[in-house]
Amino acid sequence: MKFEILLNEIFDDVKLDDTLKITNNKSVLGIINDFENGEWRYDKFQKFIWNNIKETALSHSERKALLDDGEGSILTESAKKLRLIESVDAIGRGSEIAEIVLYGIMKNHYSALPIVPKIFYKQNLKDEAKGSDSVHIVVESEDSFSLWFGESKFYNSIENARLDTIVASVKDSISLDKIKKENSIITNLSDINDFDEISEDLRIKIKASLSQEESIDNIKPILNIPILLLYECEQTKLGTSLTAEYKQGIIDYHKDRATQYFKKQIQKCADVHLYEKINFHIILFPIADKEKVVDKFIQIAKAYRD
Repeated sequence: MKFEILLNEIFDDVKLDDTLKITNNKSVLGIINDFENGEWRYDKFQKFIWNNIKETALSHSERKALLDDGEGSILTESAKKLRLIESVDAIGRGSEIAEIVLYGIMKNHYSALPIVPKIFYKQNLKDEAKGSDSVHIVVESEDSFSLWFGESKFYNSIENARLDTIVASVKDSISLDKIKKENSIITNLSDINDFDEISEDLRIKIKASLSQEESIDNIKPILNIPILLLYECEQTKLGTSLTAEYKQGIIDYHKDRATQYFKKQIQKCADVHLYEKINFHIILFPIADKEKVVDKFIQIAKAYRD
């Protein structure tokens, strides 16, 4: 990953409220883009999106079938799967960007395998409002794995008023029905058979562990919820270079946002059975101008479609 990591800590080491309980299952990842010629690097950010779009917009078999046709064909087919919400006032505008960025972070930072390509899945089943925004598996050893159900948001602001919506979305994603649904998708999707990184023995174990016959209680200790908050940041919009002052300002803000977010999550989610066993990772990524990022993304997608 070409972006700088400012924070990569367990939450207990950065939280600003020592009264919070059930915190040892949480972590904070803060990521920043850089600047060039006095401006935030929009082109670099777009390149990251388009370098990672195929992992979430196309199935493994589709990607493989297009290899001989070149990268252009892969990106064209990926662009065809996008919903492309163009109305500036529409809810969810830019949500696919957040999903793609999360996939890139999962692959590059957590070495995760994109087991369920969610834009592909949602587009084909007309199911864009339901389920996690990303589903990954991390191979921990020859005979063990962890399960990752991601949430991703792209907001103009992540002040306290916005955090309740995110918490509600996360709580829904760890409900019994939603976990069973995602497990069912994984075990029924043929892509799980296509990853060389997963041995045959581990593949059998994964499918057995995620079977609808198994208790969800057994899954929760290996369940991880990465929560990407891609957000418009005034400090980033006004910035011109990666100064020590800029970095410290972002670090301080990320510590505060992580504290406020997890405070609300603990209040709302602590009644979830075995909540303390699930691992939560808040990922914060400031951008300079959301509208500019989304408009450019739509422009590039249309160009590939045409």
